[in-house]
Amino acid sequence: MIRPHRSHPLWYAFMLHRLSGLALALFLPFHFYVLSLALTNAARFGSFIEWVHHPLVVVAETGLVFLLAVHFFGGLRLIALEFLPWTSRQKTLAAFALAASFFIACAFFLSAI
Repeated sequence: MIRPHRSHPLWYAFMLHRLSGLALALFLPFHFYVLSLALTNAARFGSFIEWVHHPLVVVAETGLVFLLAVHFFGGLRLIALEFLPWTSRQKTLAAFALAASFFIACAFFLSAI
């Protein structure tokens, strides 16, 4: 069965927003655990901080920053859909949001290396 709405660019923006939110929600417990190490076990926290400087971890953090930026701009897109009148420019705004997310992730990556 062909679903024509799934070929629309804004459907991809919707899916990217949902998937980035899911990935961030899965990351959050790990983040809280690491923060708790700073309070409960300083030695383990120190070794974790040393591990964070590994190049693969920096790449993963860059992906995380990208997901955060995508989710942020996707949320702004949803707010615009709710409160602003529909225009044909919204595809352009969704593309701009993705480009801005990529720019933010690249800026993070360049500052991390």
